[in-house]
Amino acid sequence: MRSKPPLKSHTERLCQQERSEVLQQWDNWLETPMLVLGFAWLGLFIVELVWGLNPLLEVIATVIWLAFIIDFGIKFLLAPHRMSYLRYNWLTAFSLLIPALRIFRIVPLIQSLQSVHGVRGLKLLRVMTRTNKGMRVLAASIGRRGFGYVAGLTVIVTLIGAAGIYAFERELPNGTIINYGTALWWTAMVMTTIGSDYFPKTAEGRVLCFFLALYAFATSGYVTATLATLFVGQDTENNQAELASAKSLQAMQAEITALRTEIQALIRRDLDQ
Repeated sequence: MRSKPPLKSHTERLCQQERSEVLQQWDNWLETPMLVLGFAWLGLFIVELVWGLNPLLEVIATVIWLAFIIDFGIKFLLAPHRMSYLRYNWLTAFSLLIPALRIFRIVPLIQSLQSVHGVRGLKLLRVMTRTNKGMRVLAASIGRRGFGYVAGLTVIVTLIGAAGIYAFERELPNGTIINYGTALWWTAMVMTTIGSDYFPKTAEGRVLCFFLALYAFATSGYVTATLATLFVGQDTENNQAELASAKSLQAMQAEITALRTEIQALIRRDLDQ
């Protein structure tokens, strides 16, 4: 017979519980500062793609990135199950590694990427990973459910997507996307599923356009259903509306009950006579 694997000792379970409690305390302690740094990092990324960073902003962005690295490293060390934590947060870890490719340019890998498509591909990766960071920051601030989360996420996707499209398409000869305002308008049209006459010319711009359209398609149904529910809810509060409200149905039910009681009373009176 195969022997059963030994159960975890009581001491090991207590150690994992203590690490979980310390990890939770760390999250609670740094929740607000990390939220502020997360939104600041997103803003600096948009500024970098559109206008570029001056030396001061470059230092600020690097400091924020190092703060995220330290925070992730401490959480990884405190996690009771480190490999499970890494598998769950692999995209966050990857997004924190991407800025290193830009900062440490002396690495031979960076030198091999100094072509037009290599630089654009790296920008596309940064756009995707930074958008994921924005999703996590927004989810930590207002939660992952509700119309507010979808609206806030749409704003983040629109702003970052417009910066990405502008970074990819602005250097094309006789291009249409000549400034960030035009890119923002174009991205807003994609978000509303209306579309635009302009179609991206670069491969990276087309990939980004595809993901933007996919996001718009995925959220348009939810937004439509939410607005329809809002309008129907307002309509049901109006007693003059064609759609019967819950109050009207309750009043009708009460009238039917009262009428039934009167009929039964009349029937008993006739039987008694």
